[in-house]
Amino acid sequence: MKVIVITGSSDGIGAEMARQLARSQGGALALVLAARNAEALERVAAECRASGAQTLVQATDVSVQADCRALIAAAVARFGRIDALINNAGRSAHALFEEVEDLGWYEDLMRINLWGSVWCTHAALPHLKAARGSIVAVSSLAGLIGVPGRSAYGASKFAMTGFFESLRAELKAAGVSVTTAFPGVVATRIRYRGFNAAGGELGSSSLKEDKAMPVEECAALIIAGMNGRRREVVMSAKGKLGRFMKLIFPGLVEKMALAALKDEERPH
Repeated sequence: MKVIVITGSSDGIGAEMARQLARSQGGALALVLAARNAEALERVAAECRASGAQTLVQATDVSVQADCRALIAAAVARFGRIDALINNAGRSAHALFEEVEDLGWYEDLMRINLWGSVWCTHAALPHLKAARGSIVAVSSLAGLIGVPGRSAYGASKFAMTGFFESLRAELKAAGVSVTTAFPGVVATRIRYRGFNAAGGELGSSSLKEDKAMPVEECAALIIAGMNGRRREVVMSAKGKLGRFMKLIFPGLVEKMALAALKDEERPH
């Protein structure tokens, strides 16, 4: 039986990955579902069990190292192994740096987006090496290209990108694959719950959502990348183009980044 741990799996991309994995592997799969909202996790777990998968629900705040360790310990205690760890938990943010008075939430965001992934990966590493398994890091296009108003979020995602790129090389000889996924705008509520300049919730999205990628498509692309043990998954043609144009025409890429913002959210 294959055992997969998914953080941030109570809704959005994480929940959809769990459902798709359960449908495709059924009784050959055990899913360890982690997030802060245990009630929402239980609903996702019920859907996965209906497809034949075994499940373990573990209420987890990835910004707390002890929770990350407890998650991995619970997974191993229940199923005896870990074949894949999908570091999906994260929080969004949008604020112009000059408008931020208290930078405390910058630290909070870094603990969620970077340290949560580092702590979970560190705890799971011996088990992943034993299984010659897979690590997935769900970063963002904002972890490849700087976007106005996303300095905090981009910093956390660039840090994820760098950490897992280094780890990939370190683990190559051990037979552990490391796949970093770079979603663009996906049709989830993550941006609505992101930090604003004051450290509260945004309540709305600062990005144009009319061409948002369906969450089902995003989840399928990440799963395909993990199963193919690919290094990276850049999901859109615009993202792939922007990444390479950044090296040659950085000014043009900055204009593209500004164009992704709603008019009222652009710096003046």
